[in-house]
Amino acid sequence: MGIKEWLGMAAEKKVRYAIVGVGDIAQEDMMPGVDHTGNSVITALVTSDPAKARELGEKYDVEATYTYEQFSEALRSGTFDAIYLATPNWRHAEFIVPALNAGIHVLTEKPMEVSTEQCRKILEAERAAKSAGGAKLMVAYRLHFEPATLATIDTIRSGDLGRITTFSSTFAQMVDPSNHRAHHGDLAGPVLDMGPYPVNAARYILEDEPTEVASAVGTKHPESGLPQDFYDTVAVTLRFPGERLAQFSVSYFGNTTNSLTAVGDKGTVVLDPCYMFGKPLEQTIAIKDDKSTKSFKNTDHFGGELKYFSDCILNNTDPEPDGEEGFADVRVLEGVLEALKTSAPVKLQTFTRTKRIDTAAQKQTLGAVSTPDLVDAKNPGKGVEKQPKN
Repeated sequence: MGIKEWLGMAAEKKVRYAIVGVGDIAQEDMMPGVDHTGNSVITALVTSDPAKARELGEKYDVEATYTYEQFSEALRSGTFDAIYLATPNWRHAEFIVPALNAGIHVLTEKPMEVSTEQCRKILEAERAAKSAGGAKLMVAYRLHFEPATLATIDTIRSGDLGRITTFSSTFAQMVDPSNHRAHHGDLAGPVLDMGPYPVNAARYILEDEPTEVASAVGTKHPESGLPQDFYDTVAVTLRFPGERLAQFSVSYFGNTTNSLTAVGDKGTVVLDPCYMFGKPLEQTIAIKDDKSTKSFKNTDHFGGELKYFSDCILNNTDPEPDGEEGFADVRVLEGVLEALKTSAPVKLQTFTRTKRIDTAAQKQTLGAVSTPDLVDAKNPGKGVEKQPKN
């Protein structure tokens, strides 16, 4: 076999991605890890910022760049097989639906959208694509591939902790008032931005779907400097089948913390930290008087989820965190926003998840990669200050 033929075969084993939306999560977290997945490559950029397109194109050797308005043209260009979508939450369906309809695979950031109505449009496109044997959709739940999270799920499934009856979690970070997440009200506030993490964790810890948002209370701190058109701190109680409860708080105005606790009738498991990345996740298990703590090596969460999704594409297998998983969280978050508005409990429509996390098949252990400076659109060539994020 000649070198050209070998290179051609190697190239066929890589999924070509367009990065749609090149803000901080794409630049700082996803793009640096694409190369070391071994099965993925960036071949196009979609952004309405010419400065970012030019500098990132040079940095990652990408020639094909498109504006958001040229997305239809991009889908017909043949320059990519899949997209990684990192636009604002409320612009997800706008890109997911036409991409799936065009036979382009989609890895989208969470939440999948900002309403169940928009999610249903996505699910319809996903079903149509699947029935045609075409494009796949995955929602970027990076913790579904993270070793400490999966080990915790295995511990719960083993029965060592008994029946899990309560879940609690705190997720807080100090968001700069100038950050874009502070200027779109509830659409980018802590409920939709940070809420997917504890809601999703409660669902995979209890392995069931909540039936009610029993309460949701929000506060606004004028001293935060944040706009006062959304609650910067929210506390929620969810009711699950079998008289089980999940409680969590999310905040844009608090010292950085992220932890979860699952309590069973025989033992307890704590993950602290549990949601963020860049450092090892710590797990503590207590069964009666016996307590053990384990630190899990820091991994590349973004490269890991991308590698898994590319494997699904290349092997024609269905990804686990699909559109149904994305809808499952948005239905709860929508209920939380309604409870905040009405100050009353909100019953959730009956919903059954047809697929759960496969801890053996989904575990990814790619090593962490260095974090580059972000491209500053106003000052190309210069980095910008990094904002803590989830």
